[in-house]
Amino acid sequence: MYHVFVSSQQTLEGMNWRDKQSVLQYVKNYKPHVEGQHIRILLHGPAGAGKSSFINSVQSVLRDRMYTQALEDNIGYDSFTKKYTTYKIPKEDPQSFYPFVFNDIMGLEPIKGVHVDDIKLALKGRVMDGYRFNPESKFSEDDQFYNNSPDDNDKVHVLVCVVPASTVSQMNDKTVQKIRDIRMEASALDIPQVAIVTKIDEVCPEITNNFQNVYKFEYMKEKMQQFSAGVGIPMKSIFPVKNYHDEINLNSDIDSLILSAMTHIITAGEDHVNFKKNQSG
Repeated sequence: MYHVFVSSQQTLEGMNWRDKQSVLQYVKNYKPHVEGQHIRILLHGPAGAGKSSFINSVQSVLRDRMYTQALEDNIGYDSFTKKYTTYKIPKEDPQSFYPFVFNDIMGLEPIKGVHVDDIKLALKGRVMDGYRFNPESKFSEDDQFYNNSPDDNDKVHVLVCVVPASTVSQMNDKTVQKIRDIRMEASALDIPQVAIVTKIDEVCPEITNNFQNVYKFEYMKEKMQQFSAGVGIPMKSIFPVKNYHDEINLNSDIDSLILSAMTHIITAGEDHVNFKKNQSG
């Protein structure tokens, strides 16, 4: 298994929150060492966890304004995302894009939801854009959206599990087992894994007064530890995040939490690409 991560707890507790600009520039200036390579980030997790919201929040931070590209749902409890979609983030020049892309996927549910085997195939680059997930049947090689010859850019380089802090302790055992199964497949493929805990303001409303104190709330730490123990993702790879949801303006501390997670996701993806290149070289 190949994982290179700096402790999220150490990073945020020791982070200079006033130095957001340098972290932002790191993300904006990131360029893979392999020419033509991009980092593919696959988001998965329970329905309604905030996967699409995280994609939009990252875009908002990078664009310095509220932005919505991935459609979100504020009402339903079933998965709102039905199709496998790649989201590219344009730079200031609309013709150029950042060298990392997000894939949003149908949510995991105890009975319905996306099939675990579908996600395993997505990790290998077998699922093409536009495939519509069907809870009643698994993705197959006969499907028109099956990629018979995935290249390095089609394959996933970082697997990100997105879970809401508000429901971590009540997560269905079947959903937890699905997350474990996906994690084991990613590990077999040497794909690094990161977890993002969303909706932190719902479990600790007082955090909204000062997001810099996120790790000082024992209740928040307990939620992260519960999730870590349940699925096996180490604490150093779990990041608390507040997605932009009903805010009108950007908030510097919310930006910092999002950027901290993105920095580690990008670094993990870069390490994975380099590791695979050295293996094949």
